[in-house]
Amino acid sequence: MHTGERIKEERERLGLSQADFAALADSTRKTLFNWESGAATPNATVLAAWATHGLDVLYVVTGQRSPSMPATDPAEQVLLNSYRRCGAQAKQNLIQTAALLSAGLGSSAIATPAPSSKSRTRSAAGGRGSIRIDGTVHGHVVQGDVVQHGPVSMAQAKT
Repeated sequence: MHTGERIKEERERLGLSQADFAALADSTRKTLFNWESGAATPNATVLAAWATHGLDVLYVVTGQRSPSMPATDPAEQVLLNSYRRCGAQAKQNLIQTAALLSAGLGSSAIATPAPSSKSRTRSAAGGRGSIRIDGTVHGHVVQGDVVQHGPVSMAQAKT
């Protein structure tokens, strides 16, 4: 795989069109096409511009992925550790939830399932608020980290 193919792979991983990706480097779609096809190679300034938007420069240049950056915030580390312990479906649910929340859709975007005959409500810490658990729960709490092993339903809030 040549550098241009890795540039295209990174652009697609980032979910950007050719026009949008070229604009990040203050370039044109035609120039990006030349880079992706291997007819030309972007300079360090272009790679640096893309890196600020998530491009893995080490991968583009060498074909080797950059090692993960360690979390600096303790809460971020808890989230990362919890994510790593999840199965594939739970990871997808977490990604979708994070995308909704980071888009500013807030908790109103998270669908709450209708109560069932197996539903239980427990008071949260200090008696403020509640947690509703529907259906059979398979999971546990480990040192304050919540590990969820069941399905989570979500829907985008109507605007």
